[in-house]
Amino acid sequence: MTELLLVADLPWVDDAVRAALGGTGYALRTIEDPAAAATTWEEQRPPLVLIDLQIGARGGMAVVRDLRAAAQWRGVKPPATVLLLDRYVDAFLARRAGADAWIRKPFGAFELRRLLDRLAQASVADPAEA
Repeated sequence: MTELLLVADLPWVDDAVRAALGGTGYALRTIEDPAAAATTWEEQRPPLVLIDLQIGARGGMAVVRDLRAAAQWRGVKPPATVLLLDRYVDAFLARRAGADAWIRKPFGAFELRRLLDRLAQASVADPAEA
């Protein structure tokens, strides 16, 4: 079972991710407070974090940076981060933030699972994890 943290404050985003991952090998935990994302990740260390680009006053870009800084401070590998975008042109923002991947909302279940599976496999295959 692969742990997955979702940082989203809109119930429909949480519902869409849960529906897409239903019956798969992912254990999903959702938090609504973007300021708590790094602390929550440090406590649980899920290898994958999905972040809504438009969340609270901080925004998804800041959350990605917070996660990277927390990992660097601890001297550990950061989680793979996926930004949930509102528009395709927001991919520029995802790249600037240093996200590993992104997907536009609304997303298809197969599309999201394929993306997460690819990132999970890359995380397991990474020699830095051994």
